[in-house]
Amino acid sequence: MQILITGGAGFIGSHLADELLRHGHRVRALDNLSEQVHGPDAARPAYLNRDVELIRGDTRDPAAVRLALQDVDAVYHFAAAVGVGQSMYEVAEYTSINNLGTAVLLEALINQPVRRLVVASSMSIYGEGLYRTVDGRIVPGAERTLDQLRAADWEVRDEQGEILTPVPTTEAKAPTLASVYALSKFDQERLCLMIGRAYGIPTVALRFFNVFGTRQALSNPYTGVLAIFAARLLNGNRPLIFEDGLQKRDFVSVYDVAQACRLALDVDGAAGHAINVGSGRSYTVVEVAELLGNVLGKQMEPDICGKYRVGDIRHCYADITVARQVLGYEPRVTLEDGIIELAEWLEGQVAYDRVAEASAELAARGLTV
Repeated sequence: MQILITGGAGFIGSHLADELLRHGHRVRALDNLSEQVHGPDAARPAYLNRDVELIRGDTRDPAAVRLALQDVDAVYHFAAAVGVGQSMYEVAEYTSINNLGTAVLLEALINQPVRRLVVASSMSIYGEGLYRTVDGRIVPGAERTLDQLRAADWEVRDEQGEILTPVPTTEAKAPTLASVYALSKFDQERLCLMIGRAYGIPTVALRFFNVFGTRQALSNPYTGVLAIFAARLLNGNRPLIFEDGLQKRDFVSVYDVAQACRLALDVDGAAGHAINVGSGRSYTVVEVAELLGNVLGKQMEPDICGKYRVGDIRHCYADITVARQVLGYEPRVTLEDGIIELAEWLEGQVAYDRVAEASAELAARGLTV
């Protein structure tokens, strides 16, 4: 098939392109080559497979979208502004890129339907994940109060003040949208599934958890946490961690994400579903920082700042039962093995550490507590 990936010159999109090319498809990428991701030169990334046809353009531009859709059989919609913290002050920009960009693409698809649409959703739509109470009930985690956070009481508690135990989060958990970014990703997911159903376009939403791997934008202080830690370590700085570092996340290899994306194209029964894509395992943020430091040979004690960043949640990691049952998905790359490959790739990379600058911006706007 001829396949279009919006945001296809980026981290996940470029790995997906490799996966699709290996399986005999033709790939076109529509990407605006954002400076925050690709740097000031905005040139075609060296890592982008030479067989990918790259169109430089914006999903908010109907003409660019129509051009990119010519003779296309399937679409992966990955184009998005990414960053919880930044979304809380660049509200118009995030809403424009993520929400309006999706709407423009969907209007084009109404007039030119495709055989499959796959949209990149996000674990951020869950807010807090699922928890177990002391008496064994499974409940959604409630948002922590500012008074609690100011007191450095980080854990999610029930009405009686008992600490809840995190458990894997299923797709049945109702969204709790804690940031502008989360709201925009939920909008992307729902718009695609809604329009897909209305116009007979088989559509799948994949809720990515914390994706890591080679090709992440190391100089973007709002990207994935492993890339941010890498930028700090490569510049001789300690990884900066909010709260106490014991918040749990699911870190999934970009290779496993690419596998899930390809399966979402191939499996007929996937249409209409929103599906978690993670590793099914959880790690604390401080564990990940220490693991990366050890692999890089830069054993630096993380800088645990003891502050809360507005929009952050305590614990959320994936239940991947649906991905296994519907897609036949099985994660293959462990965090430990993935970090070893990431460290090898980092040896030839230049990373500008802009974490302090981004943190100061959030603090100045009252977005840290």
